[in-house]
Amino acid sequence: MSTEPFTLRKTRRWPWLAALVVIVLLIAAFGWWRSHQQGPQVVFGTTLKIHYEPAMAGEQRVIEYINQHIAPDYGLTLEAVGVQDPVQADRAVAQGQYAGTIYQHQWWLKQMVDANGFALSSTVPVFQWAFGIYSDRYSKIADLPAGATIVVPDDGANQGQALWLLQRIGLISLDPAVEPRTAKLKDITGNPHQFVFKELDLLTMPRALNSVDAAIGYVSQFDAGKVPREKGILFPPAPRTFASQLVIGTPYLSQENIVKLTKAFADPRLQTWLKTTDDPLVQGVLVPVSAH
Repeated sequence: MSTEPFTLRKTRRWPWLAALVVIVLLIAAFGWWRSHQQGPQVVFGTTLKIHYEPAMAGEQRVIEYINQHIAPDYGLTLEAVGVQDPVQADRAVAQGQYAGTIYQHQWWLKQMVDANGFALSSTVPVFQWAFGIYSDRYSKIADLPAGATIVVPDDGANQGQALWLLQRIGLISLDPAVEPRTAKLKDITGNPHQFVFKELDLLTMPRALNSVDAAIGYVSQFDAGKVPREKGILFPPAPRTFASQLVIGTPYLSQENIVKLTKAFADPRLQTWLKTTDDPLVQGVLVPVSAH
């Protein structure tokens, strides 16, 4: 038997425990970060807030009509919420603060998603905004003289609609390599009448009408600016591509009450009402969705 002295040593376990604690904390922190990146999980009930643009008073009427005459058949109650700031409104829909919005067509939606990265999806077309050319000085489009000053919207999505309108009636040509619904003034390749184009915010157009030869925009905004409908010199059929969309936050599309909401907005009674209503905020302002 050996008589050499020896020492008992305890195995030091604390470094392993410390490492384990660090790993657990990192996993927890990552889970917290992921949950905040994805946003809180919203589950929509049967009372749903739907956004509209306050400057477009007819949009509120659409939501109210659906709430009174259609939504009850789907077990829903709708609350119309007006917010003027489009970025704030779309963010609220993407985050589930509102169930949906009806203020934008697909081209505006694309512009908003590209700029802000919102997770938004269009579902069904709801109505079309009457859109046309107004003038204080001339009674028909053929009377516009060479060199006439024409105001178009200053935002990309609606400027494209105005320029596409002028191309469809043969007054200008656009670069064929550009999608006409997204065209800008720089994309005009033919301007035989030498029109002078100016850009203005849609809301300020009615006030500027008496200082230009013509302006192109939405009937609802000229109505809001107290411009008589008789000042409209051309109201072409509204193309379906610019129809208002029921836009929903993408993460919520499959939720039961959101599916019901989509069905309520797609209900054919809405299109019949748009065609027959005598509501002055809707008649001739918001029209049924066209076939093309």
